[in-house]
Amino acid sequence: MHARAAVAMSGGVDSSAAVWLLKEQGYELTGVTMVLFPGGQDCGAEAALAARQLDISHHVLDLSQTFRQEVMDAFVQAYEAGRTPNPCVVCNRKLKFGALLDKARELGCDKLATGHYVRLEEDRGSGRVLLKKALHPEKDQSYVLYSLTQEQLSHSLFPLGGLTKDEVRALAQAHGLTCAQKGESQDICFIPDGDYAAFIRRYTGRSYPSGPFVNEAGQVLGEHTGIIGYTVGQRRGLGVSSNQGRLYVKEVRPCDNTVVLSDNQSLFARALTARQINWIACDTPSAPLYLRAKVRYRMTEQPCTLEQIAPDQVRVVFDQPQRAITPGQAVVFYDGDTVVGGAVIEKGESL
Repeated sequence: MHARAAVAMSGGVDSSAAVWLLKEQGYELTGVTMVLFPGGQDCGAEAALAARQLDISHHVLDLSQTFRQEVMDAFVQAYEAGRTPNPCVVCNRKLKFGALLDKARELGCDKLATGHYVRLEEDRGSGRVLLKKALHPEKDQSYVLYSLTQEQLSHSLFPLGGLTKDEVRALAQAHGLTCAQKGESQDICFIPDGDYAAFIRRYTGRSYPSGPFVNEAGQVLGEHTGIIGYTVGQRRGLGVSSNQGRLYVKEVRPCDNTVVLSDNQSLFARALTARQINWIACDTPSAPLYLRAKVRYRMTEQPCTLEQIAPDQVRVVFDQPQRAITPGQAVVFYDGDTVVGGAVIEKGESL
């Protein structure tokens, strides 16, 4: 009897190529699609078309209420607290490899496959499932999967981890899939225009009061339009001039509705603290680790020393200062191609 797997299908080229590759490997497959918010039914229709083309059954799961509570509400609350969240991390942990994996297992499937560009490997010594970067770094998505548990990883399949995007498109093209030339999906699916502040105002029905822009000495430089519109490192749209040159957001302070601005050099910090830790490659380390880490999706990992300083707190000291360490974003730790773990940044700090 063939192994049974569900494939999370969006109607896009990656998930459709994942279906084809797993069929070639002999899996018995069913497609599953999450409807996450009003208007998301279009995704379900595209996924159903892809499933018909690939000759597999297809199920649509309405997770819109869970998505609203776990992802969208949390996104808004983070911005209101002066942080910059990564909703894809939360969605992967709680929706895709949470509720959708549960649905897959209800359907009799032991595995859930997705079109993420990452690889899995079993560590025979420890018995752990290791999350590894994609073979081709330009498409690697391990950063947004760092929070998956051993239980979730042990029931996951990532068939695209060894391929390039061009190879995936060529595969879809060769097999006549209509999604072969479909464009890339947005990072934040529920804000397709990228205007986070406008979305938050619509979503909450609230107005966010203006307040002062100040420099690091506390001198008022101008007026901001509501703290939800700003993130650490931002330069555009500030509307403030200074004889000190270009200004950037250094800190968002909801406690007094203030946005602190600085020059670029002041954005660099060598250390950070982070919480909500998830270890993948090891248990809680008993001694400092020398690893590499990155503090945003699109950056190269940087050498650092990592120490767990409390049950749910780590401190990371980088060899070289890093720019715009942003509260609410993820810091993800690597040992070569292996994801050791990750956490949510509390704050950056100068040494």
